[in-house]
Amino acid sequence: MSTKVDILAFGVHPDDVELGCSGTIIASVAQGKKVAVVDLTQGELGTRGTIETRKTEAADAARIMGVSYRENLKMADGFFQIDETNTRKVIAAIRKYQPDIVLCNALEDRHPDHGRSSQLVEEAAFLAGLRKIETEVDGVPQEAWRPAYVFHYIQDRYLKPDFVFDISGYMDQKIKAVQAYTTQFYTSAAPDSDEPQTYISTPDFLETVKARALMLGKRIGVKYAEGYLTKKMIGVAEFNAFVQQTT
Repeated sequence: MSTKVDILAFGVHPDDVELGCSGTIIASVAQGKKVAVVDLTQGELGTRGTIETRKTEAADAARIMGVSYRENLKMADGFFQIDETNTRKVIAAIRKYQPDIVLCNALEDRHPDHGRSSQLVEEAAFLAGLRKIETEVDGVPQEAWRPAYVFHYIQDRYLKPDFVFDISGYMDQKIKAVQAYTTQFYTSAAPDSDEPQTYISTPDFLETVKARALMLGKRIGVKYAEGYLTKKMIGVAEFNAFVQQTT
């Protein structure tokens, strides 16, 4: 059975993908695209929750987003390095899923793991296309594969996007995917917790997620959008690819 997907989304922590690009994922699945998610760490240094709860929450969020596959590479939260061992893990994941598009963490952000993950994935995406780098999964050699594009989603810090993706009609589902992490984020179904309050656990934090999407949507004349940065120039073959709204 082929595991090839159209889009492979990386997050260094479980919930990064949900916060940064789940609207894009949900919209793409609705368009018939096949999507996989790979988390680099288990989020074990998070103030709230445990490895076990984060694993369950990630599976719940995957179902809400409609992704075909989700796996965790179990690198060290907070301490993983851009070294050969970790680069090979990401290369193997890219070759396994053979995506045309890779989505990954912000180029730089409040959490140092985000920028480091961004660099790791971008480098691995290039190296995955070199056939003399040998990798295997379950004892089976992998073929070289390089995605056409690597796009970096925006996280806590505002970075001016190179382009934005219209997620109008999918914002409520995005918030549901985020709130699948009941130990991490506020939800009216379980508003009280004995665990410490954190930067992301207040009701106000989710309002900032919505506000960012509203702001980016306004820039292209739609309700909600998610922003991306790219180091590679994007080309279009026809102007119909653009969101054509008067702004």
